[in-house]
Amino acid sequence: MTNLILASSSPRRKELLDNLHLTFEIKSSDVDESYNPNLSPEEIVMELASRKAKAVFAESSDSFVIGSDTVVVDEVAVLGKPKDSDEAFNMLKSLSGKMHSVYTGVSIISPHAEKKFFVKTDVLFWELSDEEIHKYIHTGEPFDKAGAYGIQGIGSTLVKEIHGDYFAVVGLPLSRTIRELQIAGFRL
Repeated sequence: MTNLILASSSPRRKELLDNLHLTFEIKSSDVDESYNPNLSPEEIVMELASRKAKAVFAESSDSFVIGSDTVVVDEVAVLGKPKDSDEAFNMLKSLSGKMHSVYTGVSIISPHAEKKFFVKTDVLFWELSDEEIHKYIHTGEPFDKAGAYGIQGIGSTLVKEIHGDYFAVVGLPLSRTIRELQIAGFRL
C-alpha cells in the first residue's frame, strides 16, 4: 500500500482527511512562508503548498504528499495569520460587510510528478460591530487562521454567504484533492 502524507500540522486539514476515512500520516514541514509580494494570490498559495510538500517528499520519496496553503484577500491586501489582537481586529474590520476571496493552493507530489492547483471561494461577512469583533478575538480562534477567522468554528457566525467550495475555506478542497490524487495514481 502506498503511503499518503499530509504535509501540514493544521488540525482542520487533518480532520477533513479523517472524515474521508483515509489512512495517512502527518509530517509537518518547517518551511519559510515568506513570498514575493508581486505574486498573485493563486501563485502565492500554490508556491507555499509546493514548498511544504517538497520538504516532506524529500524524506518520503515513495509516498504521495499533500501540501496546502490558504490566504484571504480583501479589497487591498493578502491576509495571512494575524500576529496579535490588533492585527486580527484590523483584518476582521476590513472584512466586515464585504465580500472577500479565500484562495487555497494544493500541491500533490508523487514518485512520478507534482500537480499544483488552487481553489478560489468568495465569502461575504455580515456587517460587524467593534464589540462583535472584540468578542470573537477574545475566543482565541482567529490567531492561527488566515484572515483571522475560522468558518468551521465560531467564525461561522460572521459569514453571511459563501460562493464556492466550503472545504477550501476550511483549508483543503477535498473533492478536487481526492480527484487529483486518483489521477496521480493513488488508490483509495
